[in-house]
Amino acid sequence: MLTMILPALVLSAAQAAPAVVPPPAPPSPRVGPVRPMMAPPPPPPPLPVPQMPDARPYVALVTDAGTITVRIENKRAPVTAANFLRYVDAKRMDGFKFYRSTKSWGPANQLVQAGNRGDARKNFPPIAHEPTKTTGLTNCKGALSMARLNPGDATSDFFLLLSDIKGFDSDAVGGDGAGFAVFGEIVAGADVAAAIFNAPVSPTAGEGVMVGQMLDPQVTIKTARRVPAPADAPKGCVVKAG
Repeated sequence: MLTMILPALVLSAAQAAPAVVPPPAPPSPRVGPVRPMMAPPPPPPPLPVPQMPDARPYVALVTDAGTITVRIENKRAPVTAANFLRYVDAKRMDGFKFYRSTKSWGPANQLVQAGNRGDARKNFPPIAHEPTKTTGLTNCKGALSMARLNPGDATSDFFLLLSDIKGFDSDAVGGDGAGFAVFGEIVAGADVAAAIFNAPVSPTAGEGVMVGQMLDPQVTIKTARRVPAPADAPKGCVVKAG
């Protein structure tokens, strides 16, 4: 009897168990063209660094031989620069003369000198000397320097250098320890300065070391006026590196 019941129970259990249905297969991915990897866009160019406008004064010396434009280092040599600009702004430099060329000193010491060669009453009082070791400027080719006999007696006369004359610097070996005060430089019209340098000189005029260096005829500064900074003004050489 038991042997008959067991097969029936097994069959009944099998009929009662639910059928196991496998889970549906995931859908096949759509196969399409493979897109190439795109390179990231380049970074934008850096923004330009704004340039500060040049606030240094510029002066145009209009002469019989042409125009020479100079830049004034009023921050580094404030006393000497203010003196020069005082003559310019008062129009006292109108009529001053380029009267000296140092051709006789050879190619290593070339300069032209200008100043008041007429009414001494046009001169302002002498100014304090500003040595180059204090200002950080140097007597390089194109420099605008103050003429003097002794430190502290400069008034209206100035040099334009047409060659490096480092012996004029206050720290020059073998110098007097004071040198000549640089306060600017030529930025345009160097050819005009060269023409003045090469102009005729008197063989006999002048005193002491200036004999044979006096221009004949002298070159007149017709006007000296402040002008805007030229767009193409060179960096220059008077400011010592470092």
